[in-house]
Amino acid sequence: MYDVLVVGAGFAGSVMAERLASSGRRVLVVDRREHVAGNAYDFHDASGVLVHRYGPHIFHTNSEKVFGYLSRFTGWRPYEHRVLAAVDGRHVPMPINRDTVNALYDLRLATDADVAAFLASRAEPRAALHTSEDAVVAKVGRDLYERLFRGYTRKQWGLDPSELHAQVCARIPVRTNTDDRYFGDAFQHMPADGYTALFERLLDHPRIEVRTGTDFADVRDDHRHLVWTGPIDDYFGRRHGALPYRSLRFVSETRPTPGGELLQAVGVINHPAEATPYTRVTEYRHLTGQRHTASTLHYEYPSAEGDPYYPVPRPENRRLYERYAALAADEGDVTFVGRLARYQYLNMDQVVGQALATFASVFERQLAHA
Repeated sequence: MYDVLVVGAGFAGSVMAERLASSGRRVLVVDRREHVAGNAYDFHDASGVLVHRYGPHIFHTNSEKVFGYLSRFTGWRPYEHRVLAAVDGRHVPMPINRDTVNALYDLRLATDADVAAFLASRAEPRAALHTSEDAVVAKVGRDLYERLFRGYTRKQWGLDPSELHAQVCARIPVRTNTDDRYFGDAFQHMPADGYTALFERLLDHPRIEVRTGTDFADVRDDHRHLVWTGPIDDYFGRRHGALPYRSLRFVSETRPTPGGELLQAVGVINHPAEATPYTRVTEYRHLTGQRHTASTLHYEYPSAEGDPYYPVPRPENRRLYERYAALAADEGDVTFVGRLARYQYLNMDQVVGQALATFASVFERQLAHA
């Protein structure tokens, strides 16, 4: 009998397991996949190139607590992520910045004020930002919305931006300077030895047992407390219906690079045009810093079928989740944590922060009253 059964060996489950084991509990971690690390799993492909099986995972955070915690299990390689968008036969920085505007409109705007004035002249004011279309056109206008956002969003989510919550596109910044970094966080690094190595160290504890390729149904009675990080609707047998998720499919291409050269100018190139079936192309050696005589590209195709990646942010889906959350509140000795268990779009650092906070609020309180 284990003190805690943790279902899922991604960030949420692995952080919870480490904290629980370090507080004296015996922990069993199971994952139906054949590996740990969840969607952050990386491995060396047939050509020896380190790739992320489930798409690019770039670590960034403003949380000293989260960065400090993970630093106990990995060294870091500084990496500032940059993205270009393929638009009208050229590659322009994404998120939009001064260089994006100058390139697409053949302008020579020289100051932040110039760019702000230009975007203001194009913007379509909205009294309220209800949808992602509202969020974008209110900031940059119809033309940039059509060229950079609409097609990409339609492919990514299977919905028009006018059907998605404003938060989907509102989280993408618009800059008036020439900063071409995708993120502006204080800590922007990649695990020096890769994500899988980080997870192996997280879970390397004498009070943790890990079983991959194992379904919850096979071990469901062998614990006192359950930590569930899978889809919340799966836990309840989808009794209220299935929560919608978007999934991804990847097509891999490896090319020789005998001089160690890189194939793309940046790690990720977005393809917002709807005529192009994939959304982006990732070259992993940018992210990992690996030197190699080959380089692997992943072409990313969003899908309605497959492993759940992204909760679909629509009001009706939130209402459905809340019905499951009400059931979860009545579950004794079960803790729900993570992106899928709480039906939230969360970055990796946010998942780690949520897991640390959940451990503190649920399990440290138990110790205090023991």
